Amino acid sequence: MGAGPIDPTLLDRFEAIVGPAHAVRLEAEIAPYVHELRGLYPGRSPLVLKPGSVEEVSRILALATETGTAVVPQGGNTGLVGGQVPHGAGNEIVVSLSRLNRVRAIDPLSNTVTVEAGVVLETLHQVADAVDRLFPLSLASQGSCQIGGNLSSNAGGTAVLAYGNTRELCLGVEVVLPTGEVLDDLRKLKKDNTGYDLKNLFVGAEGTLGIITAAVMKLFPRPKGRQVGWVGVKSPEDALALFGLASERAGNNLTAFELIGKLPLDFVMQYTPGAVAPLQPEWPWNVLVEISSGRSSEDATNLMGEILTSGLEQGIAGDAVIAASLAQADAFWALRENLSDAQRPEGGSIKHDISVPVASIPTFIARAAEAVTSVSPQARVVCFGHMGDGNLHYNVSQPAGGDKEAFLGLYRAMNKAVHDIVHELGGSISAEHGIGQLKRDELLATAPSVATDLMRRIKANFDPAGIMNPGKLL
Repeated sequence: MGAGPIDPTLLDRFEAIVGPAHAVRLEAEIAPYVHELRGLYPGRSPLVLKPGSVEEVSRILALATETGTAVVPQGGNTGLVGGQVPHGAGNEIVVSLSRLNRVRAIDPLSNTVTVEAGVVLETLHQVADAVDRLFPLSLASQGSCQIGGNLSSNAGGTAVLAYGNTRELCLGVEVVLPTGEVLDDLRKLKKDNTGYDLKNLFVGAEGTLGIITAAVMKLFPRPKGRQVGWVGVKSPEDALALFGLASERAGNNLTAFELIGKLPLDFVMQYTPGAVAPLQPEWPWNVLVEISSGRSSEDATNLMGEILTSGLEQGIAGDAVIAASLAQADAFWALRENLSDAQRPEGGSIKHDISVPVASIPTFIARAAEAVTSVSPQARVVCFGHMGDGNLHYNVSQPAGGDKEAFLGLYRAMNKAVHDIVHELGGSISAEHGIGQLKRDELLATAPSVATDLMRRIKANFDPAGIMNPGKLL
């Protein structure tokens, strides 16, 4: 694969596959495809292709392998680790899956839906709603992220506690290999032990082994009742005790358990118009709890009341409120969903998407706070996340009034200080956002050598020409 610019005549050959109307070559029009949300990895590309069929994707990859042209698959461009954008050399083409956006089949009886990679997550929610089913993957970016990207990054979200991450929601995939061959593994089976589970090589592979063009995803019966509660607690230890209580009482009906620190909630109150704090006075920590019931809304409300009453009686909940309406429940969730956006006005932010065993969360939070102070004494911890599955977004905002660039210059030192604790606790440095460019070097430095060797061997066998999303993940 050459390091120089791509020959214009080769660009013409790629363009001919999709047609001029679906090939982007003007720099101004390419810009949205080569810049990611955080602005950490500005890229360049001479060409964005928008194939409208699996056959066109196949021809693109076959030509790319033949000519050694690097390809960067892209969905909604909502990724947070730089896995979906090209590098700055300008010798990679972007393949956008946005035109592959059909719902191919929906089967309410088997609780499955077959969708193409460019289907927007929110659209899939609407499709499921129309047949009285639930597709549970829920993300703040669901209005723009696409199923192909969700699969490639193995996205998590707020419903992992009850339903699992994207990998667990996928039954089968259709993938175009770097050679142009098409793997049709669009099976609806929940039980299938015929050989290797090939789909799971591609789910979470961040487009380094092939391009997912369609998938069979699981649906679930829609809950008959849903209730949301907001709880103030004194400490992460109390939050953990409340989680134990809620898990014991609700079992599989506990569909979300989110931990939110006071500072990130303060940011939401300050920067989100119309935001209202659920509890006064405010608490050092907050918990957002959701209960779902297959029987009725009354059942969900009664179960929530039982859990929160018991928590208050035991002293592990300081104060609590149950949503009095669907609108208030949605307002509680809006506070949670706006946490990331509300950090931006506060300047530079060093982000960590980590997971540790649930029982270790209080220990991690205490030790990580000391680690942050050792790197930047006045930095502000912005901690929130999916406590029920051990995944925290442990972000660190710059000191108030400090210099943004100087603070961001501490990125590697801060990551190391926090991630060292994660490793000591048996956790993961990437719980749901993927590896991309951001965490590639740390993955290679900290993962067992046998694991990284196996990953390299898989990559070499699937993509011997090295065209698929080079420099990402590995």
